[in-house]
Amino acid sequence: MEKSRINAQIERFKKGFPYLEIVAPATPGNGIEVLDDARAEQAAAYADTAKVAGKCKFVPASGAASRMFKDIFAGIETPNDSVRKLAENIEKFAFYSPETFGKAPYDPCLTAHRLLSEDGLGYGSKPKGVLLFHRYSGEVRTALAEHLVEGQAYMRNSDSSVNLVVTISPEHRSLFEQAVADIKDTYEKRYGVKYNITFTYQSPDTDTIAVDMENRPFLKEDGTILTRPAGHGALIYNLNDLDSELVSIKNIDNVCVERMQPVTVHWKKVLMGRALQLRDEIRGYIYALDQITETRREMSDMAYVPGRIMNVDDPYATPECQALCNDIETFLKEKLRIEMPQARDCRDRAEKLRAKLDRPVRVCGMVRNEGEPGGGPFIVRDKDGATSLQILEGAQIDMNNPHAAEALHSATHFNPVDLVCCLHDSDGKKFNLLEHVDEDTGLISSKSYHGRELKALELPGLWNGSMSDWNTLFVEVPIETFNPVKVVLDLLRPAHQQQ
Repeated sequence: MEKSRINAQIERFKKGFPYLEIVAPATPGNGIEVLDDARAEQAAAYADTAKVAGKCKFVPASGAASRMFKDIFAGIETPNDSVRKLAENIEKFAFYSPETFGKAPYDPCLTAHRLLSEDGLGYGSKPKGVLLFHRYSGEVRTALAEHLVEGQAYMRNSDSSVNLVVTISPEHRSLFEQAVADIKDTYEKRYGVKYNITFTYQSPDTDTIAVDMENRPFLKEDGTILTRPAGHGALIYNLNDLDSELVSIKNIDNVCVERMQPVTVHWKKVLMGRALQLRDEIRGYIYALDQITETRREMSDMAYVPGRIMNVDDPYATPECQALCNDIETFLKEKLRIEMPQARDCRDRAEKLRAKLDRPVRVCGMVRNEGEPGGGPFIVRDKDGATSLQILEGAQIDMNNPHAAEALHSATHFNPVDLVCCLHDSDGKKFNLLEHVDEDTGLISSKSYHGRELKALELPGLWNGSMSDWNTLFVEVPIETFNPVKVVLDLLRPAHQQQ
């Protein structure tokens, strides 16, 4: 790593990251859309008919599933409640077979050992995406397989292709390739599609250094500086490489059995439809604004002085342009909770409004808070003085600030990572997503290395600061669309059991 980058990251450790200024939690009617059946159906229908320059399903799936088995590892020698429950219910799991686990009664510690160790299934070191999640009559499916099944239901392109981009770790590539090879031909025939599956890595160039508790570079035993992956925010580079205009983002472990997928599919189409409706509304405003101010290209001989009163012939000062700007401000405030700061003059107002419109679009499903983990939706004050909708993690909220603490306490929804994004501008060209990242929204976390404490630096999260400068809409979705597998015992929930 270049010395300049190392020095810059050390300064970031010393300086930290500023807390975001929270205006209010995003709640129904104030930042979160709650659609009735008619509007939801209208949005889903729009997703089926709107023109789109390619669709893609983007699935973050990096890393091993070690956290999924944390409690099982802890009880592998002396059984705890999780290990006992695993053994008592082992035949209900898709990965069960008599050849691996034997027959009842099942010894808790032996069951845990056979699940995690390399002389058993070796699940303790494999990625979530290739683990068997669901059992059907005559078939078992991995988490990745369920994404293929789900994806064909709402992400088909006009040529019946289904594009999936899955972010993985290089050491797991062969496991993922085998998992795809086992099912791809069968699923293509079954569902009448052609899958285009790409595996992509988080670039090592995005890794960040670790420091000790005095903010000095953390040195490994061989004297070299320890570097670490910079969190899911590094995936903004992978997202930026996509050619598709419409992209769905959903984590690898958030799947359900096929009998429950219709609800997920319907609401994913609703989110897609709202994203495309928002895209087209924005493009309409940009087109109208450009049409009114077209004559600005013919006014190069008129010097522009910020703050001065414009000539009545100036297209920015016409009643028609000001009326349109009023409409745009109302649209931004009511739909996206963007309140603009005071402009210097007519031209400044129009140009700032156009810049606000001409950004990537994301529509994020939000679930009512029922105790599940996840970041939350808030209205915040940005650096330019405008407000915006943002997804914040707990570490980004200043709990010593009574207003911020009350906003967190009053939050009604959380982020299940269920996003739909439009990545092309009004001219049909790809946005450079890296230009829309707020570098001041990263995180510093406490970790350890071989028993030694350290501090780690994470880039702005993919759906947090990496998408800070996007046009954002929050839409309430049912809890039934959120079925993550954070620990192995989650697979016993109804969403992961066929019967």
